[in-house]
Amino acid sequence: MPDGSSFLTWLRTPRPEAPPGVWRFGHRPRPAEEPERIPTRQLVGGAVIAFLCGWLLCSLLYNGYLGGFWLWPWFVLAPDSWVLGKAGAVGGVASYIYEGLVFLAIFALFGRVGHWPELWRRYGPAAWRRSMPGDPPQPAPEADPAEWPALRAAGAVDAAERLAADARAGLMRDVDHARIARAWQGVRSGRHSLATFSGAVLQDGAAACLHPSGARDLPTRLARHDLLTGQVRLGTSADDPRNPYAYRGTGLALGPELLGTSLLAVGPAGSGKTGAVVRPLAESLCLHALAGRAAVVVVGAAGAGLGPSDAYDVVVRIGNQDSEYDLDLYGGTGDPDEAAAVLAEALVGDLADPHPGSDSRRSTTVLAQLLGPFRAVHGRFPSVPELRQLLDGAPGPLAALRQGLQDAGQESLLRELDARERQMGQPGDVGGVLADRVALLDRPAFAPFFDTSGATRPFTLKALDHPVRVRIDLPERGHADASRMLARLVLAQFTASVAVREDRSLFACLLLDDATGVVTPEAVRGIQRLRSGNAGVVLTLRTLDDVPRPLRGPLLGATGCRMALSGLTPWDGQDFAEVWGKEWTEARDVTDRQIIAETPAGKAVHMLRRVITGQAPTARAVTVRQVERERWSASELAHGVPAGHAVLSLTDVKGEHAPPLLVDLRG
Repeated sequence: MPDGSSFLTWLRTPRPEAPPGVWRFGHRPRPAEEPERIPTRQLVGGAVIAFLCGWLLCSLLYNGYLGGFWLWPWFVLAPDSWVLGKAGAVGGVASYIYEGLVFLAIFALFGRVGHWPELWRRYGPAAWRRSMPGDPPQPAPEADPAEWPALRAAGAVDAAERLAADARAGLMRDVDHARIARAWQGVRSGRHSLATFSGAVLQDGAAACLHPSGARDLPTRLARHDLLTGQVRLGTSADDPRNPYAYRGTGLALGPELLGTSLLAVGPAGSGKTGAVVRPLAESLCLHALAGRAAVVVVGAAGAGLGPSDAYDVVVRIGNQDSEYDLDLYGGTGDPDEAAAVLAEALVGDLADPHPGSDSRRSTTVLAQLLGPFRAVHGRFPSVPELRQLLDGAPGPLAALRQGLQDAGQESLLRELDARERQMGQPGDVGGVLADRVALLDRPAFAPFFDTSGATRPFTLKALDHPVRVRIDLPERGHADASRMLARLVLAQFTASVAVREDRSLFACLLLDDATGVVTPEAVRGIQRLRSGNAGVVLTLRTLDDVPRPLRGPLLGATGCRMALSGLTPWDGQDFAEVWGKEWTEARDVTDRQIIAETPAGKAVHMLRRVITGQAPTARAVTVRQVERERWSASELAHGVPAGHAVLSLTDVKGEHAPPLLVDLRG
């Protein structure tokens, strides 16, 4: 967390453009192709041999063992007085200069042959300076981000001076900078006035434009964040030949531009899905929410380690009697048809035909036939016990509902209720199945929850128009089926609410830790629509077997970022291998044949080559051909990914993508 003088260093550190997923903070771009690198032993040995050969040649020339031909240019170009030594010291110095130039040219030639420049670049002082950390160069005042040049250019000089003074005094943090920059974007877009913004900054300085919670940072941070680029670092790209050279050894980071295409992470228990993926992403999005950039909803089992309660504005502990907030079963909507569609997806979405073209319209119709009349009579939607009675066809509640509709003169809704009563007990009626699913929520542990009378504080996902931080704890222990149903409910409400947001400049993200039983045909269609709404989801699975077979391909196609963690099964690896496809690679078949020397001189030369290269002299035959191979095979994904690593492919909202990368999640 940068503060004080470290904040200025953080702010002024260069962040060059980089391929998707590269940690840009202090990044040094690398060439796309790996340069040919001479082995260290061969490089040093060749440099020493070249120096000795150059020294030997210069010695032979200087002592006249090779004749005087190398002095002919001197004899031709120099005055006779210099050549005959009559010019005294001048001629002697000139002759020494000529000899020095000749010897310098000889050493330059042998240095070229011995790769001295490469040796200097690899081990000289320049390499020492690159390896030593240092402060970034001081930018010019008009380009210094700590001086807020954009505000000065717009005429808000006093506000820029106040912010710059707070930064120099150590009163500003990275969240403050991101939050004020977001508020300034609102001024430029016309949502806020310049006078209001300047007044707030002059009054509060770095604490201006606070989040509604009043918080300026999270209680704790476990991951490395860079709010200037919006990235959170997850690990380091391994120095592996299967990774493109431009990515090797670089930091691997994710941001809203990548999460906007959604992320699917698959790996067994203990592979790091929660601790190495979900927790850092939740932490990053909570920081973005404090900066006014994002709204985040994190869903997981109680005690899953998704961050402290103080890091969230709303914590819904379903099944916990001490929970301050409730969950709105109907998503905060007043439209019975919309509420019925979302609730049907939650209750029986997993029972629908898993093929992508299927739907659950019958379940939606049944619920709409009851929700509409009930709301018209009571002014609210039914509670869980009331909905269960209506689906079971209890005569008392249905009769009371009919009487209320007759008294209100709701003829159209009476026809809806009549149709529902005619369908009850008929073959193929889904009312009984819906009643059985609602019964999972009509338990004593959930008695205070899903209240519709207004006595509790229900959270609704309609609040995603604001930078809110939400955590929903599911009661997986003892209520696994109910937890899966509630997870489907949250996902359905999320995809429905982000599609109708007015302000889509706010990034909305749902992090669903353990999406077992959540992926349905409607959920896949909803995920496909999120990118256009500036929203995304993060789903984790222990295995793709938790997804119906017809939906695995569409799910992998709907998510732009896909992660396979260590410990994957071969059949799961096969699905990832298919979606990542194949690429053309250069296959080299090398055949080495050892050369046998028969003369003493040849044996001496071979011995010298062995000393320099460390290998016996061979005659090499190389056959190069182009072949098409899988980027990562199912066997490699299942057995070639080390513990603590993952293979991750990325796609951002602009369509740029990174191939599957082997990433060390502990780096």
